[in-house]
Amino acid sequence: MGHRLSKIVTRTGDDGTTGLGDGARVPKDSPRVAALGDLDELNSALGCVLAQRVPTPVRGALLAAQNDLFDLGGEVSIPGRVALQALHVEALDRCVEALNSGLPPLKEFVLPGGDRAAAACHLARAICRRAERSLVALARDEQVSPLALQYLNRLSDLLFVSARVINRARARHEATWTPGAALKKR
Repeated sequence: MGHRLSKIVTRTGDDGTTGLGDGARVPKDSPRVAALGDLDELNSALGCVLAQRVPTPVRGALLAAQNDLFDLGGEVSIPGRVALQALHVEALDRCVEALNSGLPPLKEFVLPGGDRAAAACHLARAICRRAERSLVALARDEQVSPLALQYLNRLSDLLFVSARVINRARARHEATWTPGAALKKR
């Protein structure tokens, strides 16, 4: 592969537009660019999780997801392109099932927190949900692959389960939601 990013400063975006993968220029606040930004932020959040100690199965799953998110970004940046396949969604399903199989069942909602890496997973999950909403918004006016939406939905599940796996591996307690807890302490 040649040098794809040999020039970083191009000044072509100084007018408030950016180039898509097909060469079209669009406003930087367009729904397509907003979705791309959310995908980029999500990938960066996964990098923050991976910059910490996480169990090997979680690390492998999140590294694969980072690559998938680049593929998805390429898909979104070229209208009509499809990069993710049903196999990507199926792989996430299998991974979530495998990671969740070793966890105790939930009886209450889990509050984000615990180990630093687990908390970072919860933050990445929230960003993933925003990226999913951005793609839904884009799909109102333009074609978006249903698999892209399914993938992000499953990825948020993976991030939730990963946070639980990390907390369990670090012997960190999972705080659960207590409705009205703040009022009960007064």
